[in-house]
Amino acid sequence: MALPRSGPELLERLEARWRWALYRLRFHPFVARDLPRIAATLEEYARLARLDKPIGIWLLLWPTLWAVWIAGRGHPAGPIVVIFTLGTVLMRSAGCAINDYADRRFDPHVARTRERPLAAGRVTPLEALALFALLALAALMLALKLNRLALLYAVAGAFLAVTYPFIKRFLSVPQLYLGLSFGWGIPMAFAAQLERVPRIAWVLFLANILWVTAYDTIYAMVDREDDLKIGVRSTAILFGDADRHVIAILQGLALLTLWLAGQSLRMAGWFHTGLAAAAVFFLYELWLIRRRDRAACFRAFLNNHYVGLVVFLGIAAEYLFRQPPT
Repeated sequence: MALPRSGPELLERLEARWRWALYRLRFHPFVARDLPRIAATLEEYARLARLDKPIGIWLLLWPTLWAVWIAGRGHPAGPIVVIFTLGTVLMRSAGCAINDYADRRFDPHVARTRERPLAAGRVTPLEALALFALLALAALMLALKLNRLALLYAVAGAFLAVTYPFIKRFLSVPQLYLGLSFGWGIPMAFAAQLERVPRIAWVLFLANILWVTAYDTIYAMVDREDDLKIGVRSTAILFGDADRHVIAILQGLALLTLWLAGQSLRMAGWFHTGLAAAAVFFLYELWLIRRRDRAACFRAFLNNHYVGLVVFLGIAAEYLFRQPPT
């Protein structure tokens, strides 16, 4: 075989061989048959974990970061921030998998959920349980890097996350129980950094329960008609025609509780600005749900991401720009 006489000739031969290799690879059984199937399966697992809909991650993460910043006095350690952020993503994803497993006989009858992977039959119940176990184990491995008290709180939080999908079958106020689950990162963040859980942690926890109950009631308003048909309970059903008024009261109480927490922490202008912005977002949500339109209620629910964000920005800015005592 003759050697190429020049650099361009060598490059031309290499390019020809590379094209031939790619051509043959296209028809390899793994590439042609197995790889697309694996990619499609992984996509369904991602949908089962709701990674394509990150609103739940944000709603779980913001109150956790409130507590991380307050317990860390505005300067939490980097590893703590990473652990709680990744832990939030993992536990929310695990919670979605076990939730869909618990709802596998109900979701096919609800317009909003019938196309979920498990409800549509694209993922099996065993696969959902396996994904839940894998994600929960990964979250546990992160929690093992924390102190003993924080680890105990993590175990309790995992119990809340696992039992919520089943509790809502019997409890008329499942949104309240969801508030316990979604806010559990608050005492856990204090335990991880202070090795104790002070009173202020429980005040923040209460504020979060009120907030979660409000926005998850809005979420339940989207499915109210379907839930009535299949016998699923929710605060949207329990509150009936008073739903909008109760939501407004819950939102007001959440803001009041956060304000009381700020007073205890001697928060000032930046924090109060964050609360004022949250109040504006709450008013916008109440305007959206005024006619109980499904699409508008869902938009109002999604809007709560910004509520958590502005409260966090207020907390972070308060510590960042706070004048040191003289």
